[in-house]
Amino acid sequence: MSVELGKAEVALTIRAFRPDDAYAVWELLEPVIRAGETYALARTLTRAEALGYWTGADREAFVAEAGGRVVGTYYLKANQAGGGSHVANCGYVSAQDQTGKGIARAMCSHSLAAARERGFRAMQFNLVVSTNTRAVELWKSLGFEIVGQLTRAFQHPVHGEVDAFVMYRLL
Repeated sequence: MSVELGKAEVALTIRAFRPDDAYAVWELLEPVIRAGETYALARTLTRAEALGYWTGADREAFVAEAGGRVVGTYYLKANQAGGGSHVANCGYVSAQDQTGKGIARAMCSHSLAAARERGFRAMQFNLVVSTNTRAVELWKSLGFEIVGQLTRAFQHPVHGEVDAFVMYRLL
């Protein structure tokens, strides 16, 4: 896939995370964690804690590169253990200066294919913050449905208690 990076269109490559990607991934994660608007993570997470969460032993992490720069990252894991282990779960972060260029869409499409390859039969997002309308609309466009609404389930730093959605799709 190609994305517009700056004024030029460049190829987007999605590959497995490597330890030497840690700095670039932290650069993507830190502003999202500090903002506290989309992930139910402590806004005070350290670099080590955040990278441990994102690249933990229970998940596979990936990066999206364009023009030699890491512009996105995602993880793929089983949503639950045991009887729920056939359902995948993912988290995605794109570079803030690359919003609207198709990076999140490409990562989600990649994750759906990767999940199928690993034997998952569905994918579930457990907590999509309702005020994150770009993500909600993107996931819907990729076949996810809102299957649950969690009233006032997320403490947003600007809007206070807001709803969150559970989104799901079969693979």
